[in-house]
Amino acid sequence: MFRGLDTSIALAWLQRAYNADVVAFCANLGQVDDLSHVEARARKNGASAVYMDDLREEFIREYAFRSLRAGALYEGRYHMAASLGRPLIAKRLVEIAHMEGADAIAHGATGKGNDQVRFFSSVMALDPTLRVIAPVMEWDLTTRSKQIGYAAQYGIEIPAFKSSPYSRDSNLWGTSVECGELDDIGKLPPRDAYTLTADPDEAPHEAVDIAIDFAGGVPVRLDGAALSAAELVAALNRIGGAHGIGRLDIIENRLVGFKVRGVYESPAAEILSQAMRELENLVLDRDLLHMKTGLSQHYAELIYDGKWFSGRREALDAFFESYAHKVTGTIKLRLNRGRVTIVSRSAPEALYNLEISSYESDVGFDQTAGVGFSYIWSMQGRVAALQKAAKAPEPVAEPSRQMAV
Repeated sequence: MFRGLDTSIALAWLQRAYNADVVAFCANLGQVDDLSHVEARARKNGASAVYMDDLREEFIREYAFRSLRAGALYEGRYHMAASLGRPLIAKRLVEIAHMEGADAIAHGATGKGNDQVRFFSSVMALDPTLRVIAPVMEWDLTTRSKQIGYAAQYGIEIPAFKSSPYSRDSNLWGTSVECGELDDIGKLPPRDAYTLTADPDEAPHEAVDIAIDFAGGVPVRLDGAALSAAELVAALNRIGGAHGIGRLDIIENRLVGFKVRGVYESPAAEILSQAMRELENLVLDRDLLHMKTGLSQHYAELIYDGKWFSGRREALDAFFESYAHKVTGTIKLRLNRGRVTIVSRSAPEALYNLEISSYESDVGFDQTAGVGFSYIWSMQGRVAALQKAAKAPEPVAEPSRQMAV
């Protein structure tokens, strides 16, 4: 994954530290970075081979949309764009290692982040015979100036970059921003922290309505146009971002044990999440819907915790797949200055029955049955109250007082 300053240096550093041939890999997940010079730079810095893979479609279809179907939001809010990309990158790294006959995999994650665990766990689940190396956690190049000095000393070509106080990671599913002024949790994020979304206060006053068609729990059309998974997400990012949709500022409980502030932008993920939730409310019965809510949390945690390649994920996927055929229909939404509003819903297997639901109708529902239903439903509480009353001690009578005349 050699495209930034750390990883450009790591490519050359690995050759010296381990006397190794290094194969470079860069995954295109739809990040905002300019990847046009990555291959040439990797070869100039000594890579014996370079793989540049466009994984956008696979990433959205097989990872992001599985998370969407599961309703997975870490701590109930975060769409986990970065977390979802790591297992796919790790899978491809293992495949390349096998093709090239490599015995180790290196990544650019730091010791304070979650990604070190995600990469290590994913590689071990796929091939435990491979060694995982984290150069950033081994070398003494702890500052940007030291890294630049190292590059100059050994003639390493590094990317041109603008000084930024932020640590930023992006792909088609969203962007995460940390560090710099964001470390002060007593202040709003600076305006320059956001790159994908307009400030809701400055977004167009005129709302835009969109329609999303789902088939088998997967979004397949936007405003009637059939799009690939990556195309649909990219289009929603553009539309939603222009209207200030998808901003999130949270205190997040990091896997490695401490809290951080994270600022996220996920226009498409937020729009699709709200549309999917509304469609499921329409087509799933109460018991199934409530059961799914608890399992959604498990799914979110396994993504965040780097356990994508696990029996638990496969079992949960089987559960969500079992009713996915019901999640077919159209949701129309209105986007306006940071807000998403449901305009209409329709689905072939909708469980909404107007004749039963309406207070203006007597069809299909016998209101006189409510007395018996309420009597039986309240029996547990009634029995407990009677038992409690039976065990209560008799009140002690106070002695009577007589007034002498």
